[in-house]
Amino acid sequence: MTEPSSTAGRSRFSTAAIPWGFDLAAAWAWRFLVLCAAAYVVIWLLARFAVVTFPLAVSLLVAALMVPGVNYLDRVGVPRKLASGVFVVGGVGFVGLLLTFVGQQISQGAVGLADQVVQGISEIEGWLKSGPLNASDSQINTYLESIRTAISDRAQDPQFVTQITHFGTAIGHVVAGFFIVLFASYFLLADGDRIWAWFVRLMPRASRREVNSSGRVAWVSLTQFVRATVLVAMADSAGIMLGAGMLQVPFVLAIGVLVFLGAFVPMIGATIAGSVAVLVALVSQGPWTALFMLGVVILVQQIEGHVLQPFLMGSFVSVHPLGVIVAIGCGVLIAGVAGALIAVPLAAAGNAVAQHLADVSANGPPDPEPPPPPPPAAGLDDATVPNDAAGPDNAAGPDDAAGAPDDQRDG
Repeated sequence: MTEPSSTAGRSRFSTAAIPWGFDLAAAWAWRFLVLCAAAYVVIWLLARFAVVTFPLAVSLLVAALMVPGVNYLDRVGVPRKLASGVFVVGGVGFVGLLLTFVGQQISQGAVGLADQVVQGISEIEGWLKSGPLNASDSQINTYLESIRTAISDRAQDPQFVTQITHFGTAIGHVVAGFFIVLFASYFLLADGDRIWAWFVRLMPRASRREVNSSGRVAWVSLTQFVRATVLVAMADSAGIMLGAGMLQVPFVLAIGVLVFLGAFVPMIGATIAGSVAVLVALVSQGPWTALFMLGVVILVQQIEGHVLQPFLMGSFVSVHPLGVIVAIGCGVLIAGVAGALIAVPLAAAGNAVAQHLADVSANGPPDPEPPPPPPPAAGLDDATVPNDAAGPDNAAGPDDAAGAPDDQRDG
């Protein structure tokens, strides 16, 4: 009896194989989905612990602003911990003094502004009567009564009480965040190099060199960005304060502080803060003064966008205006105003790291270190010493831990 033949037929794999383009797209797709899932988990964790993560991000910005001064005091012989404490306490004192001056100006001008508001409302009422609307007293009173009724109903709404409770909780979070920023800024300035070395040690040994160099590039970019942003904010604040002073708009110092804080959100922050100056001018001086104040705000914004930003930022930390808008939009969508504040510095640091890694890839990895010399042959004197003894010569060097010398104290 003959056995059946086991010869395989002709393979049809070549005709049934997945096209190369489809296979490549599928490989990119599942990797992209994995990266998106990982990014979503990271963002969710950061948002879940926003009471801690956002103050830490602000402390990074504060440390990036103060680290040049701390480094200078450290070089002239002042202990680094003492220099860090001096800058942190001095910064808190400066902010407190500035807020005190603003509060005094608001309290002194509140009575006069209230009288101007009453006069402005009377002028608006007169315009409603004699203007194109030709409204009667009964119609105006009906409108005012409806507004008062809406406000009263809003105050009696149970959800209003809940919102007040949430506001109290937010105040508690702000106080806690202030102390986190205070202490985190001090430790980042005093022990930033040790903290960074600890973080680098958590990375795989093969990637420590790239992680260390990328982190230092990001830190340099962040310090340059923050310093340039502070200079731009000071210029915006001075310009709008000068225009408001020339137009005799009240609360000049308060408007300047608001514009300075708003300028930390590039391109749109100073404009939004400057609209407060336009509103104050409208209430206190009338529509023509408000129109001139609007022109001042637009002029300052144009000088910022076309002169200050390109000159101060430079090519290393510059981000395209479209990238700035996209970063601000994503930050607002994810974390509101807080996200808009940290989105652009994060984008600038990420842009610098991407350029650095691209240069490393183009130039190739650095030359590896030469291998250590072979141990001497075991003789009579070495017989009692085990080959795997961990002596000082076998300990991990600084390049294995952080890859950076100890005298680089960049925060």
